[in-house]
Amino acid sequence: MIRILRKFGASHRVGLSSRKWNVIGNCRGCSNNVQDAVRQLQPDDKLHGYTVNKVVEIPEFSLTTVALKHDKTGAQHLHLARNDDNNTFSVLFRTTPMDNTGVPHILEHTTLCGSKQFPVRDPFFKMLNRSLATFMNAMTASDWTLYPFSTQNKTDFENLMSVYLDAVFFPQLRELDFCQEGWRLEHENPQDPNSPLVFKGVVYNEMKGVFSSSQNIFMQAVQNKLIPDHTYGVVSGGDPAYITDLTWKQLKEFHSTHYHPSNAKFITYGNFPLEDHLGYINTNYLEKFDQIQVDTAVPAQPRWTKPKTEHITCQPDPMAPDPEKQTTISVNFLLSDITDIFEAITLKIISNLLTEGETSPFYQSLIESNLGSDFAPVTGYDGNTKEGVFCIGLQGIHPNDIDKVKDIIFKTFDQVIKEGFDQKRIDAVLHMIELGLKHQSSNFGLNLSMSIASLWNHDGDPTESLKINELVEKFKQTLKDNPKYLQDKVREYFKENQHFLTLTMSPDEKFEENRKQEETTRLNKLIQSLSEEDRKVIYSRGEELLQTQMATEDLSCLPTLQLHELNSKIKEEVTDSIQEDNVPIMFSMQPTNEVNYVRMISNLSTLSPELKSYVPLFCDIITKMGAGSLGYKELSQEIDLHTGGLNVKSHISSHHTQDNVYEQGVFFSSYCLDSNVDKMLDLWTQIFNTPTLNEHHRLMTLIKMSAAEMAASITHAGHQYAMTHAAASICSASHLHEQFDGVTQVSMMKSLAEGDIGSEVKALEYLKEIANHLLNKNNLRISVNATPEKMGETLKSVESFVRGLSGEMKSSEIMTTDNHFTPVQTQTHLEFPFSVNFMGKAIKTVPYTHEDFPSLRVIARILWAKYLHREIREKGGAYGSGAVCGNGLFSYFSYRDPNSLKTLEVFEKSVDWLLENQFTNEDIDEAKLAVFQQTDKPVAPGNMGQTLFLNGIDDFMRQTMRDKLFHVNREEILASAEKYLVPGKQISAVSFLGPENEQIKENKDWKVIKS
Repeated sequence: MIRILRKFGASHRVGLSSRKWNVIGNCRGCSNNVQDAVRQLQPDDKLHGYTVNKVVEIPEFSLTTVALKHDKTGAQHLHLARNDDNNTFSVLFRTTPMDNTGVPHILEHTTLCGSKQFPVRDPFFKMLNRSLATFMNAMTASDWTLYPFSTQNKTDFENLMSVYLDAVFFPQLRELDFCQEGWRLEHENPQDPNSPLVFKGVVYNEMKGVFSSSQNIFMQAVQNKLIPDHTYGVVSGGDPAYITDLTWKQLKEFHSTHYHPSNAKFITYGNFPLEDHLGYINTNYLEKFDQIQVDTAVPAQPRWTKPKTEHITCQPDPMAPDPEKQTTISVNFLLSDITDIFEAITLKIISNLLTEGETSPFYQSLIESNLGSDFAPVTGYDGNTKEGVFCIGLQGIHPNDIDKVKDIIFKTFDQVIKEGFDQKRIDAVLHMIELGLKHQSSNFGLNLSMSIASLWNHDGDPTESLKINELVEKFKQTLKDNPKYLQDKVREYFKENQHFLTLTMSPDEKFEENRKQEETTRLNKLIQSLSEEDRKVIYSRGEELLQTQMATEDLSCLPTLQLHELNSKIKEEVTDSIQEDNVPIMFSMQPTNEVNYVRMISNLSTLSPELKSYVPLFCDIITKMGAGSLGYKELSQEIDLHTGGLNVKSHISSHHTQDNVYEQGVFFSSYCLDSNVDKMLDLWTQIFNTPTLNEHHRLMTLIKMSAAEMAASITHAGHQYAMTHAAASICSASHLHEQFDGVTQVSMMKSLAEGDIGSEVKALEYLKEIANHLLNKNNLRISVNATPEKMGETLKSVESFVRGLSGEMKSSEIMTTDNHFTPVQTQTHLEFPFSVNFMGKAIKTVPYTHEDFPSLRVIARILWAKYLHREIREKGGAYGSGAVCGNGLFSYFSYRDPNSLKTLEVFEKSVDWLLENQFTNEDIDEAKLAVFQQTDKPVAPGNMGQTLFLNGIDDFMRQTMRDKLFHVNREEILASAEKYLVPGKQISAVSFLGPENEQIKENKDWKVIKS
């Protein structure tokens, strides 16, 4: 299931997903003192209006679970006691829409627009600047809505819990908020009754953006057509063609039946006392309700007696390497109920065995056939609906090959049923589960809440699902008792199962034209039905909404942390260093839970310019082509058997003090269990010393997959592409960043994917030259994180690894000084066939240690929260907007934005607003809190020291920055705004991705680049 995150607000999840095996990390060795209190509880104990159902130890995650039920309302509560100060809260509602209006999604947005205790506009968003939350969001899936947050501060936890609970149980649900967040008919210019009437609304525009992606269209269709008979047959996020059917009354009715404690499930996690949580929730909310009968259960889908075939269309992909190969096919199976936990974990393992890695049967039969560019958007097992789903297929195929692909799929199932899975592949999957239990993430509680949401939503037992060790042991024993167990399951679900859908999707040149015509027809029909009185109401409502959006609010009702409550000192990240063969090795001894982390950067500053465009491709393929005596399949299997993955990506880091100075390199990262350090380093040794770079067919397969993945990313991260492209004109490091990760790279990969054998040969030669330059000790530096007990042994292994590399460490500078780059002020429109725009503007400013940098960081947060959100999201209807400061740049962005030039005007006017001194001292303090929220996020033990390793920023610099942030004042803010942000004072550039724009076509100051 793809998650479309709402920037600093809500989110929506649409369709199904492909998912690798993922187990959330553990903290073995932590003290269990925090769990002692809950261990004293017994079933049937009474606690603040709740009854304890059971208390269960989960040793693999070092936590103790307490399941409770609220006596008066029937609300369920799961507490996860663990010695972790990053505490998490969430409340889950089963929300099962029966139409395409997007009512649960719009309700999710609207509940966050003011409540009984906090009657201000968008208290949720405003709390982002009044909190040190490590996570705040809300999200709507196909059949549930979740409101989670996490924070390390107890006062903050209590503040956020009060805002969240009041929002969901006592929202104001004002009609104007429904109009703003959902949809409305309004004059294009709300102050001009003669301007055209148009559709507006945040969710309306968001979902137009969602369905600008053919991948999202396909994923949604799989779910709707495979499970059609109840809630999964509709679009929970809302289909723009039907969103305008939703009424304010229907929204309020949906809230009354779905957002009741009797339909609620609470999760609390961490080291704050359970009794405090229960007492607050019961006294302030639950005891005000009586239990009701809530009919939100999702029935099982009636099973088909024969398979079905469906076809849909989408817009053509301008980034497709071959216009004739834009068809997607997927065969999709409905499986078992996800509340059968052992069956579900078995199916996850089978899915991994079938699809993950170069030795998997479907990788070999489908990807290596070169019939398509990559797996279909929906691939593998998904357990986010009541009954699990498995999907397999290809995208980027010729329509003539549909039957051929389908035939390959079923022949592959037959082969697996006959031959089974190689034991090494099974061992690799089980190893990944074990490593996943030990690898620690920085937001464990949040991830845990998300991982159990769907299961618990359908009344499965979340506690049982956390007993990973028991489930794995049962799996091993079952396989031992019946060696053909997995083959039998493949036969049961993929050979004998008649409930499967073959879905194909092909491009239609008139797709976007038809979509626009549908919207125009719907709009005209609605307008024609309006009376004069209706028109007056629309105009007056538009004025009222505008006045409401512009009104100054009294926010004193909202809780907030105070700056004096923050720790004045940073959390130090202690590191040390040694050298081996002149290669610097930084190390940090941490409680990494028997996991070792080894990272390396190889500098590429002396690489010739013509080769640098190929560096991202090098990063993508170097661990996937084979090395030493290992072919690419064997290498893939060895990586899975002994490591958590060998990952390579480009690295660019602007200097913290000097302008136009930056590090450029390739970043190699890996981690493994203590017992596998030597094996992991041996794999790196073979990749560095003897990489396989001579297989044209293999390279072409990887190029096609990479090009498809990059093209698909544009619709999901368009604002990032826009900001990167804009920054490339004014900053030398950003110019390289655009070359590596921007639209320029996407275009190059498209060209490579559609190239001939000559371009493949050229690419291979370039890749060999890059390997010769990077895969040695000449410009290498290394970082190691491990436990104090293991560090000495690990460092010896790393030293041995260094000695085994070719080359000699040179004394060249880590940083590149670019004295030849000339900033150029540009305005660029990157034309893409989207329904919305992604805007970006970049302004040249100062690096990290400059005296003005802290005030610029505060300015970014003030503008984001106090001006841009109101003008671009609330008034303009964009899904998100903001400003960020870093790497010598100040950047603006908007996301899924119905406007283009109007938004650019807002960017400029934001500076006028700031210089007019319209912000308060409280706004400054809130902006500082928002900056500290980012700097104070928890760092996992395996990542300690990486700020220094990757960016050269040490603890002294971080502490200096912290001290300066505390003391930023109004005068510094105004001075920095005047100095850097006033148009014309510093060089700037604008870029945006979006549909054809007539205004820009007529303006010679704009450069238009067609995709």
